[in-house]
This record gives sequence, structure tokens and C-alpha cells, in this order.
Amino acid sequence: MESTDPVPPPDDALDLVMGDGAVVRLRRYARPGAVRLFVSNGNGFAADGYYPFWGPLAARFELVVFDARNHGQNPRAASGHDGHTYAQMTLDLERVVRGVRARFGSRASVGVFHSMSARTAMKHAVELGFPWEALILFDPPNVPPPGHRVYEVMDTFERRLADWAMSRQERFGDPAELAAQYADSRAHRTWVPGAHALMARAVLRRDDAGGGWALACPRELEASIYLQAMTLNLWPPADAYGGPVKLIAADPAARGAPGPALANRALAEDFGYAYQAIPGTGHLLQIQEPDACRRAMLDFLEGLGLR
Repeated sequence: MESTDPVPPPDDALDLVMGDGAVVRLRRYARPGAVRLFVSNGNGFAADGYYPFWGPLAARFELVVFDARNHGQNPRAASGHDGHTYAQMTLDLERVVRGVRARFGSRASVGVFHSMSARTAMKHAVELGFPWEALILFDPPNVPPPGHRVYEVMDTFERRLADWAMSRQERFGDPAELAAQYADSRAHRTWVPGAHALMARAVLRRDDAGGGWALACPRELEASIYLQAMTLNLWPPADAYGGPVKLIAADPAARGAPGPALANRALAEDFGYAYQAIPGTGHLLQIQEPDACRRAMLDFLEGLGLR
């Protein structure tokens, strides 16, 4: 499958209403009898932009693909800042899991989450329970307690991203404009061919009133999540989840490695997590090295008998 292929239409779509009235739109790629993967996005991005990573998995697994609230295909939530929190997203994830079971039946399931959604899944598992056969966490922006050897690194990382988000361009004449910005960015230029256009289209929505295209997730909400990362107090040992977890992270040895690459290595060292860094990657590793990311995940799942 080429990374430049358009995202195919799902077999089923389902809009779930969250506790505060927000809507999360699920897309299901059915595969009878297969293990079910739940796939979601990082802050400021959208699930369809990760298609170079998750697309080939549809040949082997059932996929449930969804964006976090106020991202991607989801309508803007009326709760605004009050609802755009890790606490609410944790409750959202519980509703998503329950809603999928109610509509499509129960089966062996694996959570496959990146960055913000990975941190949400961590909080969900340690606070509400572990509904998975396994949890795969791609480069969550883990923040240790103050005084830890990587605390200052993460504090700087998150605050710089918050400042950047507040100043980012909100409106575009066409998704190609944002795709060009991604391609020109040092952090994003190494995405696989076609991923810049896919992600740009996934994070923008038409603005019929104002003309052109606008970010699905307003920059103020994006910035708030970066700052919330510093207040979660979430640095759990590997046995706190109730089931098997693997950290798959950006390369901490790469030049200019992002803060989460160092934080995930530290979390694994502190608590003995199953951990793998993908050489040469940054924070968007799933669309820099999708084949290597899939293999790192599949090796872990196969070791658990999940095929």
C-alpha cells in the first residue's frame, strides 16, 4: 500500500455523544474475527494523517479509528476550554470503548495511541481500568515529578510548544499551504511521501462562513493541552496498568531529540517497561518510519499471542 493513497471510506461510522455533549466520530474497518485495534491521534494532529502507519494494518486487524475531541472529523465541542482536558478525554475514551462494544460486539482489543491520546490512555488505564489485551504507546509526552533528571527537559519542551501553538497560522487558502509548511519544518520534513498532504487535509476543515480552510482544533485548545501535560502527575510504574504495555518512542540519541524521546527512555529505565526507540525518528515517528513502527508493535503483540 502506498503512503500517498487516499484514506479509504470505512465500513461503518458511528457518532458517540460524550458526557458533556461533545461528539466523537468513530470509523470502523471491519475484519470478522480479528483482533480489534483502537487508533487515535496526538495534539494538533488527526487520525487520518497517520494512515501510512495504520492503513496496512487493516489487512490483519479490525480497526477503530477516531480523533480526540475537537480534532479531525469531530465537530467543535460547545464545552470549549472547560471540556478540553485530559480528565475529560479520559472519560471520552471510556465511552468510546463501551460504545464500540455495544455497537460492534466485544472482542480482543488493543489500544494504539500517539502522544496526547497515549497519555490519555495511560491515565484511563491507571484510574478507570484496563480494557485491553495490550496497550501500545507511541512517544507519549511523559512528565516526571519535579526534581527528576528529565523534568526540566519536558517543562521546556511543553512550554515551547504552547508558545508555538498560540502563534501558529489558523486559516489557509488550501490544505496544500499547510502541507508545504509541514514539509519545510525541520521536525516534520522527514515524513514519508504523501504524509504532509494527508495530515494537512486531516487537521483542516472548510470554513464556509469565512472562506478557505481553518484548523479543526483551535490553537488555544492545542496550547492548553501542552501546558496540562505539566500538571497530570502521571509517571506510573509498568505494573500500574493492569495489563501489558509497550512504549515505542522517538530516538533519544538522534540530534535534536525531542523531550518525549528522553522522557520515555527515562520512564522505561525507572520502571522496567517494555520499550523500543525507533532509530532516527522524532515525535511523529509513525509517519517517519511507519514500517519500523508497525514491526515494533507487531513483535510485541505476537509475543502475547495476538496475531
